[in-house]
Amino acid sequence: MSNARTAEVSRNTAETQITVKVNLDGTGVSHLSTGIGFFDHMLDQIARHGLIDLDIQAKGDLHIDGHHTVEDVGITLGQAVAKAVGDKKGIRRYGHAYVPLDEALSRVVVDFSGRPGLDMHVPFKSGMIGAFDTQLTYEFFQGFVNHAFVTLHIDNLKGENAHHQAETVFKAFGRALRAALEIDPRSVGVIPSTKGSL
Repeated sequence: MSNARTAEVSRNTAETQITVKVNLDGTGVSHLSTGIGFFDHMLDQIARHGLIDLDIQAKGDLHIDGHHTVEDVGITLGQAVAKAVGDKKGIRRYGHAYVPLDEALSRVVVDFSGRPGLDMHVPFKSGMIGAFDTQLTYEFFQGFVNHAFVTLHIDNLKGENAHHQAETVFKAFGRALRAALEIDPRSVGVIPSTKGSL
């Protein structure tokens, strides 16, 4: 890659103060601090399995709950990925992954389509994982797709343990991102769309 696919985005509201730095061509190094331990663990899965260097520093109104923090991290990460990927020339555009963890199995499919859309089916077996509300998984991904302008399908196909369910989703998301963002040597400099833009 001649041009570094990196970006830094900050988002400051009355509810959260967030800075996200990404390198889409990294090695999976992460520096994460959201105040929610399990959420940091999941973001680390995205970095490691997506081979994306990720630095996320977030301070939110956790005395209320984790909703604003998790959603706004999704928004800011989406903005950073969109900025880093640029005009999308040469990327594979589509990516998918199946990831198991013991009894759990999830499938994630992503399209850097330029059109935000989320279809997610994850029947969590528990409402909480540590201090993380499992309902916020949807809010994170909704924030991401709305600002990265991607179409995202997430399906937990099997799972009895909520930790395993979540971990397979985030790992598969990282793997799908990695595949979609990879530069196709047969299509360098070409936008992967018959429309000529994404």
